[in-house]
Amino acid sequence: MNTKTFLALPTVLLLACGGRTAQHKPTAPAVPAPTEYTYRVKATYPHPTDAYTQGLFYDNGTLWEGTGQYGQSVVRKTDLSAGRSETVTELPRSQFGEGIALLNGKLYQLTWHANTCHVYDASTMQKIREFRYPGEGWGLTTDGEKLYMSDGSARIYTVDPATFRREKRTTVTYEGQPVDYLNELEWIEGKIWANVYTTDRIVIIDPATGRVEGIVDLTGILPQEEIGPETDVLNGIAYDALTKRIFVTGKNWSRIFEIEPIAK
Repeated sequence: MNTKTFLALPTVLLLACGGRTAQHKPTAPAVPAPTEYTYRVKATYPHPTDAYTQGLFYDNGTLWEGTGQYGQSVVRKTDLSAGRSETVTELPRSQFGEGIALLNGKLYQLTWHANTCHVYDASTMQKIREFRYPGEGWGLTTDGEKLYMSDGSARIYTVDPATFRREKRTTVTYEGQPVDYLNELEWIEGKIWANVYTTDRIVIIDPATGRVEGIVDLTGILPQEEIGPETDVLNGIAYDALTKRIFVTGKNWSRIFEIEPIAK
């Protein structure tokens, strides 16, 4: 199975959820320490285990999902209440799908190594155009005006949706240290939530400064009996702004979870 190259867990997040090293000598912080959250599962929904989730968002009653893997990369729509899904577009077999976002009636879809963003009319899923960009594509989200893109590093780029030109580069940090492997992104109440690849943690980021303001630890959310040989890592965050519901899932997971973060 083709997957992204495995990388060691970000040390900064291990420290965040597992305690500081003995050499760490804290001083009075200039800003509040990041809030650590656990979670409560409010509801679950079925998720196809052949879906290698790369992008997720919720809009007007529909959950949109972009999947990866060569020859299997699609965009699908799911009616959660009815449990019905339909595939609305497929990528060429030579391209590996990544993050997706909806802005002004257009759906944007990144690719991992093809350096290409596909743009569709979201109502018909007819392709409008494509943009080229340097480096890898990982996660994508929007604040309703701009796009925000990750590339697997600690950087998030602010992108002009009309040209796909990068207008700003923000480095994401936890207590001053960069947080690498930022993956799927979601805009929630003025903050960017980001999966951290190979971990069960989501970081909550101030988009203006890149500072991590919170960490949601989802360890154990997928029951052990539902983890099989093809089950991969946590990836996928969607937000229903109307009801303030938060959904998460993972690559080839059997479920989508509606969660409530709870401060520790």
